[in-house]
Amino acid sequence: MTEHTSKQYDAELESLRTRVLQMGGLVENQIVSAIEGLGAPDTNIFKEVIRREQEVNQIELEIDELCNHILARRQPAAVDLRSVIVAIKMIRDLERIGDEAEKVARMGMMIADAGKHFVPKVDLHRIASNAIAMLRKVLDSYARVNAVSAAEVVKADIEVDDEFKAILRQLITFMMEDPRTISRSIEILFIAKAIERIGDHSKNMSEHVVYMVKGRDVRHQGPDVVAQEASGN
Repeated sequence: MTEHTSKQYDAELESLRTRVLQMGGLVENQIVSAIEGLGAPDTNIFKEVIRREQEVNQIELEIDELCNHILARRQPAAVDLRSVIVAIKMIRDLERIGDEAEKVARMGMMIADAGKHFVPKVDLHRIASNAIAMLRKVLDSYARVNAVSAAEVVKADIEVDDEFKAILRQLITFMMEDPRTISRSIEILFIAKAIERIGDHSKNMSEHVVYMVKGRDVRHQGPDVVAQEASGN
């Protein structure tokens, strides 16, 4: 984004971006694995997702330390300062996505342990695919410093929210028609909510990217406003 007389400074900023993307790749793998585990015959995949949560937390601490180093030693300004601020915010959302992936895994283990009795047939594939696509797109937008692409993630979050509401209505119907499905329905609801929250965190990150590139705070704005700010000069 900028080039400095100090090659070490440039290397530190590039290392920061690389580390954020590394953390993003790890949490993406977590949620993909957790979703795949919902249809798997055993729970080993869930256990691996839960185990990797500690790795995500450790990377967050390391990136925090790097950000503190850059702020203290380099005293960045303008776009460099925004880059460091955004990295700090991005890793917060990424850590929480890791938490949501762990939640999906734990709920999946509970469903698996209970057997397949009285499990409502609710399709989570679409909402999960859309939420994962949002995460991938915002990470790509961050890597390519592309505000316009990031703004598209804000709009995509509306569809994920609508899909969650549809799943909620389905589960309520199942529970009303057969009370024996209540326990499994609640666990599926927790999974659907965790996926919906992943969409929310991806939307947050897309707003951070717009701020990093354009210097404009677009939080709490509608998708049309965010798109306009992202494409503006």
